[in-house]
Amino acid sequence: MKGLLAITLLLVSMASHSEECVILLHGLARTASSMSDIEDRLTDEGYKVVNVDYPSRDGTIEELAELAVSEGLAHCNSAESSSIHFVTHSMGGILVRQYLSQNTIEKLGRTVMLGPPNQGSEVVDKLGEMPGFEFINGPAGMQLGTGTHDVPQSLGPANFEVGIIAGTRSINLILSVLIPDTDDGKVSLESAHLENETDFIEMPVTHPFMMHNEEVIDNVVHFLKNGVFMDSQV
Repeated sequence: MKGLLAITLLLVSMASHSEECVILLHGLARTASSMSDIEDRLTDEGYKVVNVDYPSRDGTIEELAELAVSEGLAHCNSAESSSIHFVTHSMGGILVRQYLSQNTIEKLGRTVMLGPPNQGSEVVDKLGEMPGFEFINGPAGMQLGTGTHDVPQSLGPANFEVGIIAGTRSINLILSVLIPDTDDGKVSLESAHLENETDFIEMPVTHPFMMHNEEVIDNVVHFLKNGVFMDSQV
């Protein structure tokens, strides 16, 4: 009986998420494969997952937001999803903010951002004019500074339910020298914050690898289900 009950509870849990869709958006100069661990876990949890692979260095933030988010929404809508969530890494979070600044998503659920430069990147401020920077990072990378004219600062506070996970460890000590206070090697804690954020936690992970960390993924799942992180003080 206990075994049967466990199976029944598992099926009920999976059914509760079977109509929920999660769109994954990777960061700058990455591919959908960087989000594969999160994709696998969310699939196991019963969500329909759309891991969008978009050309992050081949367009502006405005162009990429329309391209990537629209592709994800098309797949979710074709599945007649009851709600649509986002899980993003780095610039992927800026694409969601950009899209929502111009569009309304019916059945919008929750968003989890991993290491987002919500206030812009000090690295772009200091290295953006260097030869080769735009070639490596593309037009979108050039828009990620901290100035009021840069995209992150221009998008305003969140008007949607969002949880943010910020890293506190770095394996890029050269870039960390350019970033004030605690950072993950690319984004400072302060820059990751977003006005009107639903929840925010710091974790001892690095920017390029946080998407593969099991505890990070546990918190992603917990926020999508509950609207708060596991160790939240909210």
